[in-house]
Amino acid sequence: MSVDTVSLTGWGRTAPTTALRFRPRTYEEAAATVRGCGPRGSIARGFGRAHGDAAQNGGGSVLDMTALNRIHTIDAGAGLVVCDAGVGLHRLMEVLLPLGWFPPVTPATRRITVGGAIGSDVHGPNHHVSGSFSRHVRELELLTADGEIRTVRPGTALFDATAGGLGLTGVILSATLRLHRVGSAWMSVDTERAVDLDDLLARLSSGDHRYRYSSAWIDLQAQGRSTGRSVLTRGEHAPPYTLPPGARRAPLALRPPRLPAAPALVPAGPLGRASVALLNELRYRRAPSYRIGELQRLSAFFHPMDGPSHGSRLDRPHGPAPHGRPNRAERPDRLDLLDRFDRFDRLHGHAGFVRYQFVVGHGQEETLRRIVRRISGRRCASPLAVLKRLGTGDPGWLSFPVPGWTLALDLPAALPGLGRFLDSLDEEVAAAGGRVCLAKDARLRPEMLAAMYPRLDEFRSLRAELDPNGAFRSDLSRRLSL
Repeated sequence: MSVDTVSLTGWGRTAPTTALRFRPRTYEEAAATVRGCGPRGSIARGFGRAHGDAAQNGGGSVLDMTALNRIHTIDAGAGLVVCDAGVGLHRLMEVLLPLGWFPPVTPATRRITVGGAIGSDVHGPNHHVSGSFSRHVRELELLTADGEIRTVRPGTALFDATAGGLGLTGVILSATLRLHRVGSAWMSVDTERAVDLDDLLARLSSGDHRYRYSSAWIDLQAQGRSTGRSVLTRGEHAPPYTLPPGARRAPLALRPPRLPAAPALVPAGPLGRASVALLNELRYRRAPSYRIGELQRLSAFFHPMDGPSHGSRLDRPHGPAPHGRPNRAERPDRLDLLDRFDRFDRLHGHAGFVRYQFVVGHGQEETLRRIVRRISGRRCASPLAVLKRLGTGDPGWLSFPVPGWTLALDLPAALPGLGRFLDSLDEEVAAAGGRVCLAKDARLRPEMLAAMYPRLDEFRSLRAELDPNGAFRSDLSRRLSL
């Protein structure tokens, strides 16, 4: 097991802290690390794609789980896979797609581990149909604070605390997942423009039930009559008979495109208001007003925000540099749509960025409109903003998705007055019965938690019972008193 001292951040590159990083290669090594973690505790970490500080532990230990990346068994008849928590969704796709199976939920990046997907209870553009990731977990193996490995199944308090529990109930070692059957590595995609936010909400409300996947890019620079103008993208897995002749010979082949290196495509400094306004205008104008049945590769449809698979380590070790080449699944040599932007996380400048995501319920559309108008009025430089419709909530006590509307956007961390502005948005969201996403959070005030997450006391009580000495801690857990 390798050990080094390293500075770590989330994907947003805010608030770096230094920790001892352990890289266990066996479950026994992981258990030994937890038992000897010291007074600052430990936290599991995957590829580092949590935007905030959920996978950091300043002054303590961090378990880099990416060496525990075995796929144990695949039941191609029943659509089940048993794998280690350090297996990435990208590797699952590479292995399972030729067998006609696909992960049941995939977020906007495939650079996420199975353990991270469960601990964050990630959701994707099919939440209105399929729910979040943990809904498709048949069972998991959890290393708890006493060094024991427990088999945890849905319907139990420990499962509900672990799904979306941000690694604070223990270290997820492996999981059994139910998969989704597909016939090809292609998507049939419908695209349309919405002239404003009301137009977008109407289109989502009336048409989402016809699609498995649905999300909208929203222009948060637009104002006046164009406030909330959007490009709505919805799709289904394409059956083989709809593919062009060349693709029918290998319909399940996953071939992410090879794209130019970043320096030729990405500006060296942060994107300002004028740059974002121009990019947004171009994006909106270039989108078709209405197009149906376009064939797109899976990578282009699902993963427009991917970057290199090494995550957001600052990688300034205070000891000898680790040796050895990464395995093929971890090498950033095959790129997705925005993988071309090597280190896309740097577009907002050296101070990094804050990912702000909230959800408000159906019937709270006026709150959503008001928040969108407020963000547009500030002309915040946010080139990536996505609005989706969420379906039935999931059982995780700290899981983010509840039925309603969710908006996610990136904001430069150095934006003047950003903290006060987001605090005021938090208050509007909480007053409407909504919540912010903890897995992406970097700055929420702890006093807002109880209003947003009504089962918070149950979570804290179970943690106190399972982990009285605080073996599992993170920068986020200390900041929010979880």
